This record gives sequence, C-alpha cells and structure tokens, in this order.
Amino acid sequence: MTPKPEDAGPENAKPPGIIHPDSSDASVRKGVLDGSGARRNEQRRYPQKRPPWEVEGARPRPGRNPPKQDSQRHTNAGPRNSMAPIPKDNVNERPPKSACDSGNLAVVKSSRRVGPEKCTVRRQDPQVASFPRGKQNHVLKNMETHTGSLIEQLTTEKYECMVCCELVRVAAPVWSCQSCYHVFHLNCIKKWARSPASQADGQSGWRCPACQNVSAHVPNTYTCFCGKVKNPEWSRNEIPHSCGEVCRKKQPGQDCPHSCNLLCHPGPCPPCPAFMTKTCECGRTRHTVRCGQAVSVHCSNPCENVLNCGQHQCAELCHGGPCQPCRIILKQVCYCGSSSRDVLCGTDVGKSDGFGDFGCLKICGKDLKCGSHACSQVCHPQPCAPCPRLPHLVRCCPCGQTPLSQLLEPGSSGRKTCMDPVPSCGKVCGKPLPCGSLDFIHTCEKLCHEGDCGPCSRTSVISCRCSFRTKELPCTSLKSEDATFMCDKRCNKKRLCGRHKCNEICCVDKEHKCPLICGRKLRCGLHRCEEPCHRGNCQTCWQASFDELTCHCGASVIYPPVPCGTRPPECTQTCARIHECDHPVYHSCHSEEKCPPCTFLTQKWCMGRHELRSNIPCHLVDISCGLPCSATLPCGMHKCQRLCHKGECLVDEACKQPCSTPRADCGHPCMAPCHPSLPCPVTACKAEVELQCECGRRKETMICCEASSTYQRIAAISMASKITDMQLGDSVEIGKLITKKEIHQARLECDEECSALERKKRLAEAFHISEDSDPFNVRSSGSKFSDSLKEDARKDLKFVSDVEKEMEALVEAVNKGKNSKKSHSFPPMNRDHRRIIHDLAQVYGLESVSYDSEPKRNVVVTAVRGKSICPATTLTGVLEREVQARPPPPIPHHRQQTDKNPGSSNLQKIAKEPVIDYFDVQD
Repeated sequence: MTPKPEDAGPENAKPPGIIHPDSSDASVRKGVLDGSGARRNEQRRYPQKRPPWEVEGARPRPGRNPPKQDSQRHTNAGPRNSMAPIPKDNVNERPPKSACDSGNLAVVKSSRRVGPEKCTVRRQDPQVASFPRGKQNHVLKNMETHTGSLIEQLTTEKYECMVCCELVRVAAPVWSCQSCYHVFHLNCIKKWARSPASQADGQSGWRCPACQNVSAHVPNTYTCFCGKVKNPEWSRNEIPHSCGEVCRKKQPGQDCPHSCNLLCHPGPCPPCPAFMTKTCECGRTRHTVRCGQAVSVHCSNPCENVLNCGQHQCAELCHGGPCQPCRIILKQVCYCGSSSRDVLCGTDVGKSDGFGDFGCLKICGKDLKCGSHACSQVCHPQPCAPCPRLPHLVRCCPCGQTPLSQLLEPGSSGRKTCMDPVPSCGKVCGKPLPCGSLDFIHTCEKLCHEGDCGPCSRTSVISCRCSFRTKELPCTSLKSEDATFMCDKRCNKKRLCGRHKCNEICCVDKEHKCPLICGRKLRCGLHRCEEPCHRGNCQTCWQASFDELTCHCGASVIYPPVPCGTRPPECTQTCARIHECDHPVYHSCHSEEKCPPCTFLTQKWCMGRHELRSNIPCHLVDISCGLPCSATLPCGMHKCQRLCHKGECLVDEACKQPCSTPRADCGHPCMAPCHPSLPCPVTACKAEVELQCECGRRKETMICCEASSTYQRIAAISMASKITDMQLGDSVEIGKLITKKEIHQARLECDEECSALERKKRLAEAFHISEDSDPFNVRSSGSKFSDSLKEDARKDLKFVSDVEKEMEALVEAVNKGKNSKKSHSFPPMNRDHRRIIHDLAQVYGLESVSYDSEPKRNVVVTAVRGKSICPATTLTGVLEREVQARPPPPIPHHRQQTDKNPGSSNLQKIAKEPVIDYFDVQD
C-alpha cells in the first residue's frame, strides 16, 4: 500500500527491516508542538534581519560556543524535521548496539520517557541525536557541500545566472535544473530554451546551458525548489526561493522508501540517514546497512546452492548473481558406442538414453531385430528403428510406382521375410538424381531396381561462385549437389574501409571486410594505427609515457601518465634560453627549438652602406634602402644600376650595359654592349631624333640613320642643281651641304599651312594684335569636352549636373579656404559613372583616384589651389544648347537655269520646283 504524501515521512512509513522509535508519549509531543508554535508566532511578530542559519534554535556556526543544556535542544526539536541527517564525520560509522539504539531512524523525539541508562548511552552516541530546525540549516550551510554553497551564494546575492551573467536576486523568479542543480533566471531560461542554440541534436527538446541535459518542456512557472509552492514569497528567515516547508522529495534511482526531511533547499538531497536490515546474497545472514545503499551484502559462508548439473553444490563464498557452471569433467560415450569425449558436468543434461549421452554423426551400424541387416541411420538414441525391408513395411516395388498387390501372381502369398527380394515392375525407375538444375531435374533411366541409382549419363550447367559465368560438365564429374567453380573475374567493389578495392577472384563476400592494417599516422605523429583498415578518423594513440613532461625551464609540469602526442605545458615564465643578441627578452617559455625573432628596434646599415636606417627590428639582417647601388663595375665605364643589394654587383658575368661613347658622325652614344678594350663597332645609329620645319609647326620623329640618309639625298639634289648653275657660269657655295653640322640640322620643308600661319602672324603684327587677346571669344567658345564625354553625359544628365556642382563647390572652397588642397569622396558607383568623373576632373584641373574593389569602388577628387579652375561653360550647358530646337531653314525657290554658252556640253539641269505662296489662303 502506497502511503499518502503527507504521511510519507519516517514517522508513518514502516518498511520491513526498519525499527522506529517509540512514539507512545503523545501528550509530551503536543506540548513540544505548542511551545515551538508559540515561538514561531513570536518570531513573525518581531522579525529580525538575520540569516536563516542564525535564527533562534539554530546550531551555532563554526567557531561559536555550542549550547550547554540538552533540554533546550530537545525543546526546539519539532515534528517538521523529525528526521535529521547524520553528521558528515559519522556517515561511514555503524551505530553501536545499545539498549536505546534499536536501529531507528537516528531521530529522538523531544521529552521522551526513557530510562536514565538509555539517556546516558544516547548522549554518548554521536549518530543518535536530535537535530533541531536551526541545526539543519547549519548542515546545509557547510560550504564543502554543493547545497551549502548554493544557499550561501543565493542568500548573499552572489550567484550569477549562466545565461545573462547577472546576479540572481532573492526576489527574482528562478528555475533550477534537476540534473545539475544550476539556478537560472526564469525569463533567461525561457529565452534560452526557445533559441536555436539550445536545440538538441537528433532529439526533441532543449539542452540545459550547464549540463546539456535534454528537457522536453519549457518552464513557465516560478516554483520553489521542492516544487510544491508556486511563486513563493521571499522571507528573510527562509532560504531564498524556497517555501520553508520540508522537502519530501524521493531519492531518484535508489530503493529507499523515505523522502528528504530537510527544509526546501537548492541542490541535491542528501543520502537517506536511516538504517535497515538487509539479507546477504546467499540469504543466510542479515546485516544492518544504510537505507538505499546500492551495494550488495556478502557474508563469509559458502554459497552451497545446487549448480546447473543438479548434482553438485557451489563452493564459492557468498556472491551475487547466478552461480558459475559446474567445473567437474566427466567422460561421455555416444549412442552407438563408437566414440567418447570429455565434457564439463552438466553438459547435454537430459539427452542420455541409458547407453550414451550424445550423437557422433556416424552410421549407427547396430544389428536390427531381424538379425540380417544393420541400422543405416546416423548415431541416435536407443532403440533402433525396425528393419525397413520387413514384408509388412514394403508395399510397393523398388521404384515406388506399382503396389506389390498388383505384381503378385494369383494364389501367391508374397514375401515372407526381409531377405526375400522385392518384385520389380519393369518400368523406368524415374527417381530424381542429385544432378541437373532447378529447371530440368535429371531422373534415373534404369528399369525398376533395388539399391542406389547409378551415375547419370547427361550433362549439367553449373554456375561459378559469384554467378557471373556458367559451365557445362558431365554429371559423372559432379561430386556434390552444389558443385561450383571459380571464374577469373576480379571484384571491383570497395571494401568497408573505403580506401581499397576487393580484387578477389570470383568474390562471394557481401561485407567486403578489409584484411589490411590501417597504417596511417596517428595524431601524435609518432605511431601508426594498428587497427584493421577502417573508415573515418583513427583512434587516439594508446601509448603513454610515465615520465614527467615539463616545459623547457621546468616550471610547468604534467605528471604521468602522459598520453602520446601531448605538447609540453604552457609556461608563463620568461624564456631562459641563450639568445644571439643581448636585447631584453619579452616572449614566454616555449617548447619550440627556435626562439621567436627579436623585435627590438635598432639602427643598421643597408646592404650597400648607403645610409644608416633607424627603427629596424633586430632579427632583420639584409636591409635595402631602395636606392640604386651606383657602384663602379669592373669595366670602369658603368655603374651598377640595381637597387641596393647584397654581395657583388656582377658574379661570373661581364658588363652588358650599352656603351656611352659618342659617335664621330652624329654624336649619339654607341649603344653597343660594353667593350672596354675594343673600339666601337661601325653600325647604323638607332637613336631617335625629332625633325621640324623652319617655322616649327611641322614635327616628325625619325631614326638618326634614316634622317641622315634623307638629308644626304636632299643635299645631293641641291648639289646637282648647284652644279647646273655652275655650268651656266654662276658661282655656288657648297660648303653648307657637306658639313657634319648641317647634317645634324636637317629640317623638314614648310607647307602651305605654314605659309598661311606666317601671313597671319605678319598681319597681326601689322595691326598690333597680341596672341593673348581674344576679342571675338574664339578660344573660350571652343569646347574643352571630348566627344566621348559628351556621349556618356547624354545618358545621365542629372548625374553630370550633380557632379559638376560638387566640383565647382570644391574648387571655390579650396580657392577661398586656408588649405591648399581639399578632397571630396563620391559614393560607390559603376564603371561608366566613374569614367565621367575622371574626364570631368581633367577639365576642372582636379586630381582623381579610384579606391577599393568592386562593387564598392569609388572615386576621390582633390582640388589644388592655383591648378584647379572652373571652365567658362559647364558640360550640361553645352549639351543643352546643342539639343535646343533650331528654326527650320528657309525653303529655297529654284528656277530652271541654262548655261549661256550654247556650245558647252556640261549643262546644269535642276528639277522644277513649285513656287510656294505663303499669302495664298484658301477657304
């Protein structure tokens, strides 16, 4: 019968084997209840701000004087906490047998009438004592226990919620995990339970933030720790978030009928303090043990239970579980008596027939009752079956197709004994033979006969083991019903390891287990996996070292056993190794062989010793200043053009720089590969020269040798003309045509445009018109905007207008401000808009640079004072003037005109157009 919850205490629950204290004095108990009730009412009228472990009647905290009178201790004890826990120091001690100790629940009712001897013994026994309500709180207050630590932190508001990392206040609604007993804010645990991070993998529910225990329901109600009271009110005399009543929770997973007798508390309930009488495993002795103790009780007597053989008894000491099988070895004989074996006693019990105990799978061979034939069955229990050739058992011919009654002649009595032959019907036997296939079964082709059928004369089609190929063989060569052969096909399936192929010939394996050893390196990097080849990651290395693993300086130690592959422990001490430099060490002790590079800033010469560089880290050796080497090469004519470098300028190679010796004819450098000890080779000069006309308008770039040949051709033509003049008797000067100076001064001829410009220049000088003046606004009217820019601007006029406004404002700001430069960053835009900004920046004299990568690439324009200027007309203004509607041109009136010259063959024929009268109005 299950007791009620309110009657489930140790006073009312009476499990077998537990002795309860005497409770006959009801009047004394009533007086104690009245006294404690009056004191409780007095505390409620005059509350004091004291912790719950310092209330009246509580056990003093460690370091204070304990109460001296036993009567006060008995008076404060109430029925609410009649079962108190045994002190921690005496949990493992068994209570002594005394007159007053009758195996009770370690609780003594107050003011009980007992003898003086019993009271004396009870005061001396530390386990049998009365713990008032205040002393229970003292036990919970012990900081060495989980429950005591929770009470201390919750009462002093020092406990932090693991979700929000805020302190848990005494009046805040909380929720406590029943697995790890962590306390959280109720709202925090609601948010956590609904978040995706709390979902359990492969399970329905949410995980506790502390212990990862999966719960199915989300808490919605604020309850006390024992779960009996919803929304408990906080009282300074009680534990925060508790109801102040007895816990009454059952011990989970233990065979204990008692409930927790402490006040509502956080954390796990203490073990049951009661003792009970428990029978040992063999059932011969009884022992007093802790209630709910999961360990079994063993005595020192032999078990003596009957073993599985049913003949012998167990000789082991008292033990749990079934007894071991009998280990006595017996000799058994088979049923036919031809073989024997040695087995353990109890093997094949019940299979004996009086002659033997097992079947040996041989032919029995015993004589049958007929005395003429032997038993042809496999070894079997006695007796043997009757002779199968007895007349009353044989009813048909040997092939079984015709009854013997039809084969007997009239008046014949038939067979008399088992030795008489069985009559034959003369038909074909037709019994199925072991050869053939499922589709075509071979049968015996002989006439009806006795005994076994002979060999088959047909052929059978058999398959290989993997059923990939078939073969036709004579039935006489088949030795068994499932005769097979092996084909030459190799299996291409992957083995279970996923790394190797099966490659077996005529494979019939379904699992394809890999027989190879894995052999991959383990995480330790020292050993290889010795397991069979497998999928996934290898297991951790099982090797371990039993030596201490220390850091380099020995300050940090990992004690054995040290798993293989464990890195040396981290050390916070400064590295004590010998370093190459004398600079201070800032890195910690490490396990690597090489120390980190020294980062102390020093001064070092560059590799070419051009300059002394500052703020160079100590570990940098080869420093380049970025300047040209400029060291004289071995040729003595050139200098090294490489940037500041290490080592020799030229290693195992000659100077290949071009020769700078000027040519004798044109003065340009030789430009042949360096030849310090040889004269310059005679080659055509490849230097580029710029030729221009006399006025300087025409300019053209040519190679020096081509320009010289052109001048020589011109000079030859001029000399030929001069010689012609000489022939006429005129004197001619040809010195200018053959000097080298004139060769260098070869010029282009001026054209008609050059002549026109010269005339305009002379005309301007005559009218005193300067080149800077622009009276007709010809230069400003010329457009500075390219056609491509106009074409792009027509696509988005609003964007161009906004850009021009920003640029105008930027130019005005830099001209009026104090700073000589000012920048503006446009927002990210596409490539076409960026191209428009770059083109406009050139017109405005701005510097434009693009930054970042697509799609966040933008343009930054910078205005410079004195360089940036706004054009006279904007691009939008130019485009608006171009798109303005122009008036239609006048309509021409053409008349037929003929050439006055009648002899001319080129006549102009113009089509006759009607004359339009603009004043002719028709109604």
